[in-house]
Amino acid sequence: MILYPAIDLKDGQAVRLVQGEMERVTVFNDDPAAQARNFVEAGCEWLHLVDLNGAFAGEPVNAASVEAILAATDVPAQLGGGIRDMKTIETWLAKGLARVILGTVAVEKPDLVREAARAFPGRIAVGIDAREGRVATRGWAEETDVLATDLARSFEDAGVAAIIYTDILRDGAMKGPNVDATAHLARAVSIPVIASGGVSSLDDLVALRDCGVALDGAISGRALYDGALDLAAALATLRGGT
Repeated sequence: MILYPAIDLKDGQAVRLVQGEMERVTVFNDDPAAQARNFVEAGCEWLHLVDLNGAFAGEPVNAASVEAILAATDVPAQLGGGIRDMKTIETWLAKGLARVILGTVAVEKPDLVREAARAFPGRIAVGIDAREGRVATRGWAEETDVLATDLARSFEDAGVAAIIYTDILRDGAMKGPNVDATAHLARAVSIPVIASGGVSSLDDLVALRDCGVALDGAISGRALYDGALDLAAALATLRGGT
């Protein structure tokens, strides 16, 4: 199981939100590229990037920070936030991202997800962000009646590389991930699932790893910045299987 350190970008800084609320923000690093280098030096195999401003604006906002991270590191990175048309997808992949994450458009323009997955095999992921099982879009600001499992199943034959499942109520709250909901989603589809939201300790990672269904990975942010989760130790545990 891969551990994806998260770098959430707001106004050019590496930050963390609580439950996706932009006013509940903590700035952890004024230099996102330096933060990315720190994660890579600790041994991470992937980076998870989010353009928070872009998620609300519907277009890339923190492009300069993302490009600086790509220039400063040599591990694959995935990015979500404000990616809502084919041109933006193509642009980001051409700039060196390994994978882009489509969230809002997975609900509003599912055909775009399918088109992109065909055009860029292995490089398109779907972000499913949910409150109490129902999907939220546009930076988590808009609620829908779409069930997370139904949305995931709708892309079963689309060829997407992964589903990033975030329990919004757990995100940034340091209360642990929703292991049951994540496992339920992973059992519902054959698409690799990455857990997100609330991963705040080594025990959380082990619980996800041992949840009874194979997960592709887990994303952690605030715990890595606060020191509640040591990245090197977490990576060693996941690699060692103990």
